[in-house]
Amino acid sequence: MEDTLPQKLVRQVGGSFQLTALLQRRVRELVRGQKPLFETRERNYIKIASEELARGLIELVPEDEPRGFEI
Repeated sequence: MEDTLPQKLVRQVGGSFQLTALLQRRVRELVRGQKPLFETRERNYIKIASEELARGLIELVPEDEPRGFEI
């Protein structure tokens, strides 16, 4: 049985939470005016971000310091 695109993307980034976080960040960048990383006429930012991920153009980079409360 062949995997669907969402299943492949989840495996590519290491889980559904990471996939969601990555797509949210990239969609936010696109909404704020950044250009897609490939030529497209697509207007749906979620589809653009998903295609960028599928093409290996974006990846999830962990933040330098974990966020937390200081005591």
